[in-house]
Amino acid sequence: MTSMDGFTPSAATAPRRADACTVVIFGASGDLTRRKLLPALYNLTYGRLLAGEFAIIGIDRQPITTEEFRQKIGEEIRRFAAGDIDAAVWESLVTKLHYLPGDFLELDSYMKLQALLPQVEQQHYTQGNVLYYLATPPRFFGKIVQQLGSAGLIRQDGDSWRRVVVEKPFGRDLRSARALNQELRGVLAEDQIYRIDHYLGKETVQNILVFRFANGIFEPVWNKDWIDNVQITVAECVGVEGRGGYYDRAGALRDMVENHMFQLMDLIAMEPPSQCDADSVRDKKRELISSVRRFQPDEIGNLVVRGQYTAGTIHGKSVPAYRSEPSVAPDSTTETFVALKVMIDSDRWQAVPFYLRTGKCLPERVSEIAIQFKRSPYSTFTNESAKGLTPNTLVLRIQPDEGIDLQFGAKIPGPVTSLDMVDMNFRYTDYFGIERSNGYETLLYDSMIGDATLFPREDNLEITWSIVDPILEVWSRQPADAVSLYPAGSWGPKEAETLIEQDGRKWRRIRT
Repeated sequence: MTSMDGFTPSAATAPRRADACTVVIFGASGDLTRRKLLPALYNLTYGRLLAGEFAIIGIDRQPITTEEFRQKIGEEIRRFAAGDIDAAVWESLVTKLHYLPGDFLELDSYMKLQALLPQVEQQHYTQGNVLYYLATPPRFFGKIVQQLGSAGLIRQDGDSWRRVVVEKPFGRDLRSARALNQELRGVLAEDQIYRIDHYLGKETVQNILVFRFANGIFEPVWNKDWIDNVQITVAECVGVEGRGGYYDRAGALRDMVENHMFQLMDLIAMEPPSQCDADSVRDKKRELISSVRRFQPDEIGNLVVRGQYTAGTIHGKSVPAYRSEPSVAPDSTTETFVALKVMIDSDRWQAVPFYLRTGKCLPERVSEIAIQFKRSPYSTFTNESAKGLTPNTLVLRIQPDEGIDLQFGAKIPGPVTSLDMVDMNFRYTDYFGIERSNGYETLLYDSMIGDATLFPREDNLEITWSIVDPILEVWSRQPADAVSLYPAGSWGPKEAETLIEQDGRKWRRIRT
């Protein structure tokens, strides 16, 4: 029986608890830590998935004490937790919090950490296992790992383990991604590196493999013979929200497509793995992403659309143009919207287009994968009676309202035979209740038990950059007016419609 407490397992299905360990968070005062990491660790504690032998060390530049850190986190956890805070659960966790003021670039900070870790291990019986979480700007990733190596803090003795979780962005092009991989691999073994993509922690994303391979009715039609096209949409109704300085250097292609959206496409399109372990799954993902047809420079204009929002209105609220946002260059050509057509050269997907689109300041916040099936080759019904029919579509809703929809034709009640499309809906909250989850729980838990299935591997990551790089190169040579503009509150520039309509198709009308 599934528990309605989300992360509270039933006795019959209770998974193993995470290994005893100390989690060291670099960037403990940052937004990611207070909004995501600490609430996720609280949820794991609430669900009894953390070992009792557990501790957290936060490291940052703020010159505060452990008690001040605990008080600060205690105030913030109530703002960012997914539900009410259980006082007893929080008290059990807060006593495991420690703080170490320090500079990420100074060796002295690592010497202090080297002295503190044995004390924390002795106090909380963490058995020498340490998970280092780099919740910092990416410019610190390689430097922190090098300092950890210099201080001997990566060395694994006996049965104890040392692992490093690296946040995105993992490079900004193929060259920088390779350089960062080389920096990390100069100190760490590949099985010590956990490159995190928080989209893979979402329930619907994790459910893709279960949906495909644990149900006998779907895999037989999961191919070019039955599927006409696949559309992946990740839409945000907000702008850059004060992150203009970062976003103007990144853009939607780097920020969303190279990681989140290609990861979603991998899971939808990969071949069945021989077993559901990390190496088998990631090997199949590598096969899939390797078979993606490369973008040729002279084709990019027809296959990729980049857009940027101008002033508009969303949900009745006026929104300034992207170029008017704080810390954004007034002549910026950075894309806030991308749409692209991806082809996969494999027997399963030959001639099936994958249409990807993502953008900011769109009408709704929604992420979904829509699998549109081919029309029935022969219709028993007249055109008049079947005028309401459209091709069957299977929709995996990632956010909001995580779930799965299947659209199919049905007869409208009445003496006249008329057909229309209806929805068969599944919602996680309807079946399993509201979870205490922000998407990081599974990824933190997996990194503590050594399961790297949901973490991109070095080779997979470099291949995705090799696909994106030619697009970035072409864009870098284009004039400022090459970016297509769209008003905030619309579904993107008209060129995005042309991209799909030139193939005789349309973007799915998203209903939220």
